[in-house]
Amino acid sequence: MSGDHEPREYLAGAVRALRADPELRTQLVGDPQLISAALAGLPEPVRSRATVVGASQVVSMQDKPREAIRHKKQSSMRVAVDLVEAGTACACVSAGNTGALTAIAHFVLGTLPGVERAAIISAIPAAHGHTHMLDLGANTKATPEQLRQFAAMGAIIARDVYGVANPRIGLLNIGEEDMKGHELVQAAQALLARSGLNYVGFVEGDDIFSGDVDVVVTDGFTGNVALKTMEGVAGLIADRMRQEFRASWLDRLAGAVAAPALRRAAAGLDPRRYNGACMVGLDGIVVKSHGRADGVAFARAIGTAALAVRHALTTHIAQAMHAQGSTT
Repeated sequence: MSGDHEPREYLAGAVRALRADPELRTQLVGDPQLISAALAGLPEPVRSRATVVGASQVVSMQDKPREAIRHKKQSSMRVAVDLVEAGTACACVSAGNTGALTAIAHFVLGTLPGVERAAIISAIPAAHGHTHMLDLGANTKATPEQLRQFAAMGAIIARDVYGVANPRIGLLNIGEEDMKGHELVQAAQALLARSGLNYVGFVEGDDIFSGDVDVVVTDGFTGNVALKTMEGVAGLIADRMRQEFRASWLDRLAGAVAAPALRRAAAGLDPRRYNGACMVGLDGIVVKSHGRADGVAFARAIGTAALAVRHALTTHIAQAMHAQGSTT
């Protein structure tokens, strides 16, 4: 129940997810009194699918990962990941401290054979629907081999979860030309070129949205900066359009006429629809929600976790990584 918002926002998201998915069951980890109060007025068919799991500690957004592992063993984040490790829960969803969640998930669950580090992947709105991008913040640095592994896992998700027959993979760089980029991306390019994946080469930032690529691979530092930049630009455009359509009575009239089209466009680009990033490569399913997620966005993160479970994401990645290891 950690994050930038009050726990009530995440509880509202959990309730929304339960209402939307009649097969979903949740274990809500945190303050039992607060959780029970949020569930009290729900219809029995919904309330019966939510279990309260108490946790006496919270990992704050300021806690360092190592300290969270050592001193927050009874935190809601740690208890939730422990439930996955024990097989009591199929997935963990958290809006809390990304560094702490990454460290705890690696410590408790470990990575699958053939995977050195887990990566955070999410769908980004694009011309052809969406582009899968990773890493979005789990690892500030990545070796060429880890970038190759990220590409393989991204391709598995695009293919086995979202039905992209032969995912096109691009490596994020400052230019598309082969000679551009530092030594690390050059080395990663060499690995990807002979990986057997459908690698299309270097891509630039605007290619994330072009529809010319299905999976974009980068390190977590670059990926997180890119993601936060996208969110900031989207917010700026939305605010500027609201200002312009309120500038005069004629602008307000034009806004009223354009409102249906604007609402459709806004719905398609709403970051809340894309909330919930899987931490792929772990021996278990962990989904990171945006720390500032509201109830709508947190419900979407829970839906992302349910989708990963139903598509047996961990099994698919384990099998594919094993097959790649056998052929190298």
